[in-house]
Amino acid sequence: MKREVEFKSKGVTCRGLLVAPDQGDGPFPMAVMAGGWCYVREIVMPHYADFLVKAGMAALIFDYRGFGASDGTPRQHLDPWDQIEDYKNAISFVETLPEVDPERIGVWGISYSGGHALIVGATDPRVKCIVSNVAVVDGYVNMQRIHGEKRFAELQATILADRRLRFREGAGGTIAMSAPDSDPTLSTWPFQDVYEIFNDIKKTEAPNHEHWNTIESVELLQNYTVYPYVKRIINTPTLMVVAQEDDHTLWDKEIEVFNLIPTTKKKLSVLPKISHMSLYSNRSKLEIAGAEAARWFKQHLIDSYQ
Repeated sequence: MKREVEFKSKGVTCRGLLVAPDQGDGPFPMAVMAGGWCYVREIVMPHYADFLVKAGMAALIFDYRGFGASDGTPRQHLDPWDQIEDYKNAISFVETLPEVDPERIGVWGISYSGGHALIVGATDPRVKCIVSNVAVVDGYVNMQRIHGEKRFAELQATILADRRLRFREGAGGTIAMSAPDSDPTLSTWPFQDVYEIFNDIKKTEAPNHEHWNTIESVELLQNYTVYPYVKRIINTPTLMVVAQEDDHTLWDKEIEVFNLIPTTKKKLSVLPKISHMSLYSNRSKLEIAGAEAARWFKQHLIDSYQ
């Protein structure tokens, strides 16, 4: 069962897709799912949702304000706290639906939203289970490491110039999400595979994806960290999926965060010989992470309630 839905977040309409099992008796446990940097709901999330639905879950996949089918301006602007607010308003929406059990709601995130899922789970008591995939956990360290000394200094100068521009003119500039190695242009995520895979997905599955973002988004990313929040995850089952070869969102920092989570109901799944972007482009590797999430949600939102 699939149907288009919409809900308000801070007065702005967010739109998404609600997916539920065709068989079985509701109300179903629910996974609220949102994407990472410049995602729209068609990017990989439907494939992960398939695993959850087969396990007996319902899922809501939605676009943040300013992205995809959702309303909101400025477009392509990533304020992590606005996105976290959208997650929480999505929870408020699904708990009103007759096909959803409001006592069995979990959150799922990947990349940037992998960090959001941890923060939402730490700060919203309605969340009963967390799945975080290849998460961004410290935006400043992430940007510093992936850009290198020279390019990071250039990035900082670009952000400062944009702040002055916003003061003078009321609006700032934009920057590419990524660019090919042959292009010397500064971008947010300077990886050839990000450029290739996201543009392939845009052609085949996600035409609403736009491969750019506001420069202010990068400034906000550098002030983003999950560290103060994960220490609040006292009793919420939490799965963190880490790709062993992930130099995009820093596997070592993700494991550091995992070790800070105080609950004993946690699991670290390290996927060997898997990179960040292979969880988007390689179906067999995506299936590993999808199956891990489905097992975790089933254990804690289905089996433990029987």
